[in-house]
Amino acid sequence: MNRIDRLSSIIIQLQSRRTVKAKDIAERYSISLRTVYRDISSLEEAGIPIIGESGIGYSLQEGYRLPPVMFTREEATALITAEKLVAQLTDASNGNLFSNALDKIRSVMEIGEKDYLSRMEGKIEVVRNSIVQDLTQDNILQLILAGLGGHLVMKLHYAAPYTPQETKRVIEPVGVFYVNRYWHLIAFCREKNDYRDFRFDRIKQLSATDVKFKTKHPVLKSFLNNQYKDIKLEEITLLVDNKGAQQIGDSKYYYGYISERSTVAGIEMEFLTMSVDGFARWYISIADHATIIHSALLKTTVKSLFTSFSSTIENI
Repeated sequence: MNRIDRLSSIIIQLQSRRTVKAKDIAERYSISLRTVYRDISSLEEAGIPIIGESGIGYSLQEGYRLPPVMFTREEATALITAEKLVAQLTDASNGNLFSNALDKIRSVMEIGEKDYLSRMEGKIEVVRNSIVQDLTQDNILQLILAGLGGHLVMKLHYAAPYTPQETKRVIEPVGVFYVNRYWHLIAFCREKNDYRDFRFDRIKQLSATDVKFKTKHPVLKSFLNNQYKDIKLEEITLLVDNKGAQQIGDSKYYYGYISERSTVAGIEMEFLTMSVDGFARWYISIADHATIIHSALLKTTVKSLFTSFSSTIENI
């Protein structure tokens, strides 16, 4: 990115937030802090009303606005791709809101760029996986985001995987994240007096109260880093024959499937798993069609399970 484009982007970044720290600008454009200070100085000399406070960050003077921004074709295509992803990976309510926002962006674009977007729209699709979660409430993401934005105490009915009974919780939402085809809500549970991870598809009922919580919770990223920093993932490679690949079907996605490639001997499938024991039990069900190429730990675990099964069978 040349300097002129970077200066324009910095203005847009400042306009999109109340305050922006110098280190955030430096990280975004891969430049030094000294370069950031020079860029800010250049913008001030050009008449841009920037307010800077030591230790807080930079902001634009209240009321200052740029005219409608013109998007590059690459940026416009990225928006179309994002719209497709949002439509498939969130609920219908959130998808509609994103589409409405994109329509407002289209409205300020030139005719040629609008035509380009219309042509590209039919060339990008996101296919919804058959095992992507079904949400019990259509507007659940928007409800949670409203709770996060307003610091509102929320109530939910939750069905944990280990019990058929629903539990009632009163929570203070901290943040949401998406991983392995599921949306999660991290929240402080007042009943448990601790932080909990609630999966969206297991939330049976959700509502916001009028009560605002004043607790300062950790930033979501910090929480996730601390929560999962000690998790070790085991790399596994299987050689699966064609019949086995058909038998496996979509079940591979539940066990950390990453990728596959066809070889003369069969299909090599790569996995990353947190539970080698769980993976081993699944592997045994397809062992007549799959060979372990990589993971000494998996081989040892499978042998141990077979020994245990043999002892059990002998005692029947």
